[in-house]
Amino acid sequence: MYAQMVDTGLKTVRTDDNMSEQEREFQARIDAGVKIEPKDWMPEAYRKTLIRQISQHAHSEIVGQLPEGNWVTRAPTLKRKSILLAKIQDEAGHGLYLYSAAETLGVSRDELLDALHSGKAKYSSIFNYPTLSWADMGAIGWLVDGSAIINQIPLCRCSYGPYSRAMIRVCKEESFHARQGYDIMLALCRGTPEQKQMAQDALNRWWWPSLMMFGPSDADSVNSAQSSKWRIKLFSNDELRQRMVDQTVPQAEFLGLTLPDPDLKWNAERGHYDFGEIDWSEFHNVLKGNGPCNKERLRTRVKAWDDGEWFRDAMVAYADKQAARKSAA
Repeated sequence: MYAQMVDTGLKTVRTDDNMSEQEREFQARIDAGVKIEPKDWMPEAYRKTLIRQISQHAHSEIVGQLPEGNWVTRAPTLKRKSILLAKIQDEAGHGLYLYSAAETLGVSRDELLDALHSGKAKYSSIFNYPTLSWADMGAIGWLVDGSAIINQIPLCRCSYGPYSRAMIRVCKEESFHARQGYDIMLALCRGTPEQKQMAQDALNRWWWPSLMMFGPSDADSVNSAQSSKWRIKLFSNDELRQRMVDQTVPQAEFLGLTLPDPDLKWNAERGHYDFGEIDWSEFHNVLKGNGPCNKERLRTRVKAWDDGEWFRDAMVAYADKQAARKSAA
């Protein structure tokens, strides 16, 4: 589950006048819709932009398991427990696909994980919020995975081949995650008044962080234009956020829940819902490491990595032994 698009790359869009012949040919291929593959020539800034975006996407999938793992032992039924376990397993697989895609750009997985564990690399800010009740499992699936799908579907058409192909399977699985979350919310809303209030409370806490996942307005970013020209980014943050709002309002109405935004209203002239201002100071504060669970998430992730060192060493030793046997045969 990834939902926060991180804009990186050049600070200004390079024009034909200041591009080399190789860069012009590269841009022509992108403009023609040709996928860029690992062995193709690419500008160094393009490669670095992809490494940062794909690795942060992968980190988000891995760290995103932690808020849900908190509820595996407390799921209300065996069926809910098995579904949640399957979802967490999916997220691990998504991280695997994405780390593999990043490796095609010439960076090792150890480098990527070192950056995550040291705090140098970022992951989606949404995963630094606590999961206080079972309803949070519904809100995460419905809102967080719902935002992820809106963010990720365009990536299936991005210019870098390994990334775009990995996203096809990721998006198919994320669609099930979103349905699973909505099903939890629906069950709660059709239950007792206390259960419906639990769903409303979860919606109140996750709504604004879910809208922050798309990142600040592109007007405030010096990198979005170049990412768009390279077709790493196909839509602006504001366009994607608007899609999320327009999609979610009728779903909330069907559940009988109220979105926590007094400024939310239908704008017939625009054909979209207007919504209130986002508190970007909260977003930037969480990104800086000051969210409710930043330290806990990173500490848990590093501990899991350290605790698994013996297993990784054993697997490498086994692989080396098998290779030696084949060599001697």
